[in-house]
Amino acid sequence: MPDEYWFEEGCWISEWWNRAHDPMLSMVRARVPPGGTTRRHRLNGITERYAVLGGQGRIEVGDAPPRNVGPGDVVLIPAGAAQRISNGGAEDLVFFAICTPRFTRGAYEDLEPGRQEMLRKT
Repeated sequence: MPDEYWFEEGCWISEWWNRAHDPMLSMVRARVPPGGTTRRHRLNGITERYAVLGGQGRIEVGDAPPRNVGPGDVVLIPAGAAQRISNGGAEDLVFFAICTPRFTRGAYEDLEPGRQEMLRKT
């Protein structure tokens, strides 16, 4: 498994696939610790899918009501839709985040106040 690093969004990430020579897709394994919630954000021009591998979570996408997710669930997140996921369970929430086209840092937009400048510096 690729090395894992903390992403300011509020989760641990290990990049499984994100290559310039394959611009149509990227895939990371994300891990949200118990009690954690990712920052509300959107990916401009990128459609994302969360495929939940373990744990229990609650996902918010756009204007849809929040919904509970668990192992085997797949969540479609349209390009530009506001999103965040929280882990209210006792174990890590683990999922693949699959992006089409591939994730690029410039497409990421933090929607919570006070973090825009910090994310630009990284």
